[in-house]
Amino acid sequence: MKLLYFNDWRLGVLAGDNVVDVTDQLQDIPHRDSQDLMGGLIARWDQYKGKLEAAAKAGGVPVSGVRVRAPLPRPINLDCMAVNYMENGTLPAPAPINGFHKSPSGIIGNGDTMVLGDVPASIFEGEAELALVIGKRATNVSEADAVSYIFGYTGFIDGSARGLTPGFYLMKSRETYAPMGPYLVTADEFKDPQNLSVKLTNNGVVMQDFNTNDMAHNIKKCVAWTSSLHTLEPGDVIATGTNHRGLNPFMDGDKIALTVEGVGTLNISVSDDLKRTWKRETRLMRQEQGHKDPTPQTGGKYMK
Repeated sequence: MKLLYFNDWRLGVLAGDNVVDVTDQLQDIPHRDSQDLMGGLIARWDQYKGKLEAAAKAGGVPVSGVRVRAPLPRPINLDCMAVNYMENGTLPAPAPINGFHKSPSGIIGNGDTMVLGDVPASIFEGEAELALVIGKRATNVSEADAVSYIFGYTGFIDGSARGLTPGFYLMKSRETYAPMGPYLVTADEFKDPQNLSVKLTNNGVVMQDFNTNDMAHNIKKCVAWTSSLHTLEPGDVIATGTNHRGLNPFMDGDKIALTVEGVGTLNISVSDDLKRTWKRETRLMRQEQGHKDPTPQTGGKYMK
């Protein structure tokens, strides 16, 4: 089942090309406002699944005519795996498993804009990722049991302002740096989430194109490792990392599209009031030219 928020944070079920509003059927779920309903629904999925399946048979309205919002605007935890791909098998060995916490307040959705602020970043990038969503409270979960804790999957772009010191917090947890969506798709829709195509285009040009089978530490291990550090709650998100070879500069006016197989396409824009520029090249292009340093800035404030 594909779940989504749309318009003024109405919760819906996607039925073909239509969205069916089920917000009113979920009002007995404790919530502060409608943005909390998704987490409550996930925690009570067994109670509401049948009702939503029945509701999905209603006509609904064309999804093309609504504003699709981020499917999980308020997770308690948004964890991101770091250096979690073998880069198409080019790395000699997996990097040690690692991750970081990213501020959930940075979450934006389909049609929204990533804003590049006035900071001296060496480059701005966005990492195409498959993200998993936790379905029930998880503490010290074993790899063998990890799948039973996964409610579903969505797409995620991990925005980065590279070169800011002294740590990931400055680079990763900035406002609008966590695009997510377009939909939250329940786990039963996926035959094998460890074999999904992930593709990111920038202004229509394919920049990242990889498969989740290249993960250094698989989905089960990501759940087990993260839950060994802190408890995960229903609706929490773990972004599973990216293949870095296709990372490329995000600049003012860029139109970004992330397509995750089985999830759909998340479209965002990029805005930079300072109009900074970089050469349009991926990390792999840079490496193939014999350069070890990042793509240099070519114009605007902070250019060295």
